[in-house]
Amino acid sequence: MYGCEWDDETGDTNGFNQHGYDGEDWISFDLKTLTWIAPTPQALITKHKWERETGETERWKNYLTQECIDWLKKYVNYGRSTLLRTELPSVSLLQKTPSSPVTCHASGFYPNKIMLFWRRDGEELHEDVDHGEILHNHDGTFQKSVDLDVSSVKAEDWGRYSCVFQLSEFPTGAVVGAVVGLLVLVAICIAGVIFWKRRNNGKRSFFLQQNSVFNC
Repeated sequence: MYGCEWDDETGDTNGFNQHGYDGEDWISFDLKTLTWIAPTPQALITKHKWERETGETERWKNYLTQECIDWLKKYVNYGRSTLLRTELPSVSLLQKTPSSPVTCHASGFYPNKIMLFWRRDGEELHEDVDHGEILHNHDGTFQKSVDLDVSSVKAEDWGRYSCVFQLSEFPTGAVVGAVVGLLVLVAICIAGVIFWKRRNNGKRSFFLQQNSVFNC
């Protein structure tokens, strides 16, 4: 497995070339020292052989630091409209009869990493709630529903309930609230930007990775 990484905010790059054998790590390339790392004694023969081939080492250095990065930037540029795409959903509350569950339905959102849930007095509900699956829309966006059983809820308590839509990428995220007592409510949430991959420190990075079969 080999590939490269590029941080489009800092410009930092990195590359990797790792091989395995029989389900275990076999040998990997250290781009900083331009040497091969052999975690097991059995890989030392391969390590010494490859390090004697200076032309091969230089080829991997050029690929991981230049060619791979150039291709990665091209791919990111080609797919930026998809990688950074965000669609705002509409959220509706529907109830067929006074005794039937109230359905909170969100449709038209993108990407599909979202949370849709009911809460009472600001606290998320887990009982009397039925979560539906995330489904595809014909335009490439998604939809999801979550039902709340209100058979035991008194009319004067309806104002304590709300349906919340939130993008999973943003913990403080965009929220849509609605009062259960309304038959139909359509609301728009404010969504953020979705990145291809988010690091633990909050920065975004783009990756290009390829897999290959290695025969000793």
